[in-house]
Amino acid sequence: MESISVFDIFKIGIGPSSSHTMGPWRAAQQFLLTLPLANVAGVQVDLFGSLAKTGRGHGTDIAVILGLAGEDPEFIDVERVHPIVAEIAESGRLPLAGTHAVTFNSAEDVVFHMVESLPFHPNGLTFTATLENGEKRSESYYSVGGGFVIQEHEVASGARAVKLLFPIHDADDLISYCEMRGLSIPEIVMENEKMWRPEAEVREKLRTIWRAMLDCTWRGCQVRGLLPGGLNVKRRAADLNISLLKEQTTNPDEWLANVKQLNCNFSDVLKWVSCFALAVNEENASFGRVVTAPTNGAAGVIPAVLLYWVTHHKGSEESIIDFLLTAGELGSLFKKGATISAALGGCQAEIGVSSAMAAGALCQVLGGTPGQVLMAAEIAMEHHLGLTCDPIGGLVQVPCIERNTMGAIKAITAANIAIESEPSQAKVSLDDVIRTMWNTALDMNSKYKETSEGGLAMQIPVNVSEC
Repeated sequence: MESISVFDIFKIGIGPSSSHTMGPWRAAQQFLLTLPLANVAGVQVDLFGSLAKTGRGHGTDIAVILGLAGEDPEFIDVERVHPIVAEIAESGRLPLAGTHAVTFNSAEDVVFHMVESLPFHPNGLTFTATLENGEKRSESYYSVGGGFVIQEHEVASGARAVKLLFPIHDADDLISYCEMRGLSIPEIVMENEKMWRPEAEVREKLRTIWRAMLDCTWRGCQVRGLLPGGLNVKRRAADLNISLLKEQTTNPDEWLANVKQLNCNFSDVLKWVSCFALAVNEENASFGRVVTAPTNGAAGVIPAVLLYWVTHHKGSEESIIDFLLTAGELGSLFKKGATISAALGGCQAEIGVSSAMAAGALCQVLGGTPGQVLMAAEIAMEHHLGLTCDPIGGLVQVPCIERNTMGAIKAITAANIAIESEPSQAKVSLDDVIRTMWNTALDMNSKYKETSEGGLAMQIPVNVSEC
């Protein structure tokens, strides 16, 4: 089984979707590496299955264009996303890898195949380059959730084939290592991460992930107005923030310090958790910079619960690192044993997994044993089983944004139940619930898997404009 790092689960990029935006963007970057750029005369991108059906609402066309243009989702100036795409459309020229310009018609050279799917995965896309001598070069890729991109029959190699000190295939493996070595879950995970990079670098990268989450939440708490895409959904986090904090702040650190100083009652704590989650996913819906955790559609759950820990429990920097290490490992268990792709598993694979990750991580920093940590993750997922993915208009807005608040609240509840429980008395293990989630995904009708062909998406008529 492939080796999955915490930094495979947590990736910095832009919204609105890890599978429909981040994945296709990375696929475009990979395709560029296969080409003799100087000899390319033109390119075409064909989108299939779920990538076609909800691609416009998820910005898939924007993502592939930017990827082919040599932009990177982690570092691009988010204010330049739409201007760059507009410049390419207006000029009819696409700068491949930012250097070699070819003729490109944005409306015709990105093709949405609404009734056709590629065989390996619902999120398939094919890039075709025409060389100056008339030869065509084509490659197909699959965006399998969480920003992961593979090709059919691809074998894990490089960083994904690293031999870990503690190979973990399921939750039983994880807890066995903890018991044999007398180590906590984050200590086991850190030993594995050190097979990729030195511990100091692991810690620095985790601090960078935390910083990106904090910055994103703060930005989301400052911006008012309507979300893009045609649904005319009003951003709510900024108004909720000011009603709770009673003052404006000029930067994320000042804001965090002020929230920490509040003496909140139970109702206000719940409002803050909701505010944190709303802020992140409103940024995500607006092509803002977020952390995939484990997906973009569920990007608000982990930051909301982590910020709850930092602000209302005064969590330390060391505990933040333990939180992220634990959450990342739990996410990898779901990816290995089931899926984190809504196109394969519905929203249980996104909000459900993120809630389980957050629940276990919170239980860890609250002082939970490895058994209690796994129990918290199981409880959270157990109450997301069967959750469908039915975004109205194909946009990651309704019901996606509010679902992040619900996932965060469920995670906190699950952690609190687990920390007061005896894991040996549990009737359902984390491995049981992961298998159940996958079986549920296999039984779920495809219209409830990120196609906008079922559920709420069919009840609310909307004409989605281009983002």
